Parts: sequence; C-alpha cells; structure tokens
Amino acid sequence: MQPSKDLARLIEIMAALRTPGTGCPWDLEQDFASIAPYTIEEAYEVSDAIARGDLTDLRDELGDQLLQVVFHSRMAEEKGEFAFGDVVNAITTKMIRRHPHVFGDAEARAAGSAKGQWNRIKAEEKAARRAERVARGLDPEDYGKGFLDGVPVALPALTRALKLQQKAAEVGFDWSEAGPVLDKIEEELKELREAVDLGARDAVADEFGDVLFSLVNLARFLDVDPEASLAGTNEKFRTRFHYVERELGRSGTALKDAPLDDMEALWQEAKKRRGFIE
Repeated sequence: MQPSKDLARLIEIMAALRTPGTGCPWDLEQDFASIAPYTIEEAYEVSDAIARGDLTDLRDELGDQLLQVVFHSRMAEEKGEFAFGDVVNAITTKMIRRHPHVFGDAEARAAGSAKGQWNRIKAEEKAARRAERVARGLDPEDYGKGFLDGVPVALPALTRALKLQQKAAEVGFDWSEAGPVLDKIEEELKELREAVDLGARDAVADEFGDVLFSLVNLARFLDVDPEASLAGTNEKFRTRFHYVERELGRSGTALKDAPLDDMEALWQEAKKRRGFIE
C-alpha cells in the first residue's frame, strides 16, 4: 500500500489495521476509552506546534489528529453505528445550519447574523439530539440533564472552570465586580491555611481546589485566559531554569550537585536577562 493525499487511503489503512487476523495487534486491542487519551494528547500537540510557530510539525500533528477521528469512526463502523462519511456529513450539516447568513436563502443572507441566532440554533440542535435518543430507545434524560452539562468533563481543569463560570454567568449567577472575588480568594486562602495547619489531606486538596477556582473567577473579571496565563508562566519557568542549568554546566557543575544558593543567584540573573538566547 502506498501513501496518498486522498483521504480514502487513510480510511483504507485504518480498516487494514483493524482487520482481525491480518491487522495490527495493538490497534485491534483498542476501544473508544483506550484511544480517548491519545485523542486529547494529539490536540495538545497541535496547539504546541502552533505556539512554537513550527508549520512542519503542525502539518504532521494535524495528520495525527485526523487519524484519531478516523480511528474512532472505524470502531463505530465496526459496531454498526456510523462511519467516517457520517462524521463528515454531521459536521457539514452543522456548519451550514449554524451559518444561514452565509449558506441560507437570499432572505437569510440579507438578514445577516442576528443577535442570539447562534444560541437559538444550538438549542434546536440539542432538542433534535434528544429526539434522536428517544427514537433509538435511549433515555433522553441521560443527555444534558443540567444547564452546565454542556461543558465537557475532559477539558483541562482551568479551562473547564472558566467555561462553567461563564455559563453560570449567563443566567446571572455571578459577582458584579472583581472586588468581591478578591475577598473570596482571601477567604479561601484562609480556609486552606486552616486545613494545612490541621494536617487534613482531603481538606487541603478540597480547599486548594477552591482557591484555584476562585483565581479562575478573578481571571475572568480581569479578561485573562487562565490556561494561557499559566502556560506562559510554565514557559517562563522552563526558560529561566534552562539558564540556570546552562550556566552551571559552563562552570562544570551538574544540577544535582549545585548548592541552592548558587542556583538562586543564577535564577535572579535569568530574571534580569529576559532577552537572552537559549
């Protein structure tokens, strides 16, 4: 089998990998749950390639992400549920439906994108999915029970906290300004200190989560993306630590052998040399 730019070849490859007897043992062992972590990981790797501005890596990582879609589609096809073509049909249908001002009739295009139109269309889609569950003999109440259920559980915790808060704010469950949020952070920090003093591990974990949740709330009021902000701090830490490592190496000292005072001095140097080349 030869590589190709034709998507059909990728679908053929996945079918071959999943064919009992002649396929790949590892691929044959997988199911939706075992593949899900790889699906999430590939999304992060796409984001990483974008952040680094590496378009060669981006091309490859997008291919890896596409493979995940094909993999899940193949497993669903084997169960008689849906195939890759159905996935494509679903998303093209959704995009056309959600953009009547682009793909609709002359009247819809002339009207443009009306305020609230997006949410109205999404509500109609949710109702249609519930009806589909009924038609398939499934309990419609298992789908989207509560107002916040549309926020995916698998999102990074900081991002999910932000989206939960944004959605709750849509119905007025929100602070009016940043001041009370800062007070709430101080309150949560006090409770965290008390839990630490008591040595209660479960309470510490719980209160620590409350502090983080409150900080995300503050980020929302300050118009800061908490995930992006932490990502920036992570990279800043990595860069400064690399400076410490490099300078120690130049003096013939390994990281594990360096006195903490020496590492701290180099760390302070790194903070002053923001534009140094790694």
